[in-house]
Amino acid sequence: MEPSLRQQILALVRREVVPAIGCTEPMAVALCVARATETLGRRPESITTRLSANILKNAMGVGIPGTGMIGLPIAIALGALIGRSDYELEVLKDCTPQAVDEGKQFIDEKRIRITLKEDIDEKLYIEATCRAGHDEATAVISGGHTRFQRIERNGQVLLDRSASADAQAETDAPALTLRTVYDFAQTAPLDEISFILQTARLNKAAAEASFRADYGHGLGKMLRGRYENEIMGDSVFSHILSYTSGACDARMAGAMIPVMSNSGSGNQGISATLPVLVFAEETGKTEEQLIRALMLSHLTVIYIKQSLGRLSALCGCVVAATGSSCGITYLMGGDYTRITYAVQNMIANLTGMICDGAKPSCALKVTTGVSTAVLSAIMAMEGRTVTSVEGIIDQDVDQSIRNLTRIGSRGMNETDRLVLDIMTHKTGNV
Repeated sequence: MEPSLRQQILALVRREVVPAIGCTEPMAVALCVARATETLGRRPESITTRLSANILKNAMGVGIPGTGMIGLPIAIALGALIGRSDYELEVLKDCTPQAVDEGKQFIDEKRIRITLKEDIDEKLYIEATCRAGHDEATAVISGGHTRFQRIERNGQVLLDRSASADAQAETDAPALTLRTVYDFAQTAPLDEISFILQTARLNKAAAEASFRADYGHGLGKMLRGRYENEIMGDSVFSHILSYTSGACDARMAGAMIPVMSNSGSGNQGISATLPVLVFAEETGKTEEQLIRALMLSHLTVIYIKQSLGRLSALCGCVVAATGSSCGITYLMGGDYTRITYAVQNMIANLTGMICDGAKPSCALKVTTGVSTAVLSAIMAMEGRTVTSVEGIIDQDVDQSIRNLTRIGSRGMNETDRLVLDIMTHKTGNV
């Protein structure tokens, strides 16, 4: 592989695999509010946010770290009160009980307004306007959870990322195929990619913290208990499920525990990491094998997300579990051909799983995804793959990936609208 391409891919992975505390959508909203507050230069008297439907959907039912509360209002209030934009997706890590009390008062005083941004195509869009006296500041995040598109203060534009700049950024991004992903993971100098081990450290710590507490629906903790012995069996497979779902339990409940995200999603980072890590540790693989398997998993997720988009109606666990299936197949001794089999098997099985927002029950979907990842890897190692005469699978694995992302990014748009309508018109919410 050409050194220039290798360096481009390294830079891409470092941009997309980053620490995050809490669900990334409300954290991105808090980040946007924090930047608008900093631009305003003082504590706002009122805040108005205008959000795309996908941001709204993913922020309605998830816990906000350090607060014991659910949803956007407290994330917005804390973004203004204690948020620091230079922390990016860890924007609320300085949260204290006193700040939470101040945030609750801010909410009770009706200082926050949350609205849906109409008539936009961008699925990841956040606009926050903070006002105090005669002063007003607006920050806009669009296209990425930490990507500021526009900053204004009292009508003066301080930042404006034009469409041409976006086009140049897309030109600079490396063009990936599954073969390129595989070759990079197998041939990159170890010292250049060993940073990926940080994903294992952070995400494993999140899972183990969940076993000691009671987060969300407690799926990971349940699987570690008597069910592991009586039903699941004390096996590599059951440990993969408990660790992955446990980390998701903690994150979705709002634990003040950092995880390593992938492409703007903590659950994707968890699902791309922990199945690979657990399999490697429990089958005695070397550190180099673990590093290369983790890189293969994470870069596969990044590759698929390039055409799917940051947010869609397709559950992100489909993509992340596809990455971990590649990593597990490699650890089983699979070559490139066997890895393509694993990807084809994943796409044939999980395509169409809907995203109905971030919430504690995401642990169930994550567990479904990683279960299928193991099954797909086993099939691949036995030389079994879903063929091109079946469903959306193409003989070319990259075309199969594009078929998956077309369905998720275009074919399921009406599903997205219907899901949001259902979520915002429910009765008898607990």
